[in-house]
Amino acid sequence: MEKRFGQWFEVKEKLHSGTQHAPYVNEGDIWWFSVGENIGSEINGKSKIFTRPAIIYKKLAHGFYLVIPTTSQQKDGSWYIGIRQQGKEMWGCLHQIRTIDFRRLWSRMGRIDDEEWRALRAGFRRLYCETSEKIFPAFRS
Repeated sequence: MEKRFGQWFEVKEKLHSGTQHAPYVNEGDIWWFSVGENIGSEINGKSKIFTRPAIIYKKLAHGFYLVIPTTSQQKDGSWYIGIRQQGKEMWGCLHQIRTIDFRRLWSRMGRIDDEEWRALRAGFRRLYCETSEKIFPAFRS
């Protein structure tokens, strides 16, 4: 598979110089975002603007978010949480979680329901918090 780094740098430059304002975003929303062309096992965007859906997990600051990219390929394991959006199955890729600036957001796709939101948060805690407590027992709450 040929990588499209040059094309991604052009898109990234346009995103950076954009003059739009941060959109109204809620935790649990699903947005198309430009994730880019990445290396190795990192998740890539698709289309000419390198997008894929992601779930807004946490608003960290004005226009800065922690997001969970999704895939339409069925995945099993503790790193993935299944959700349904607009009648289609998707999987939140917890191991690909990342921070993004609002300029990467393109359009709101929808929102996960309350049950899926609880499952996503529980999966996050299992993967990141319980693992950290095992490694660093002094950090237990």
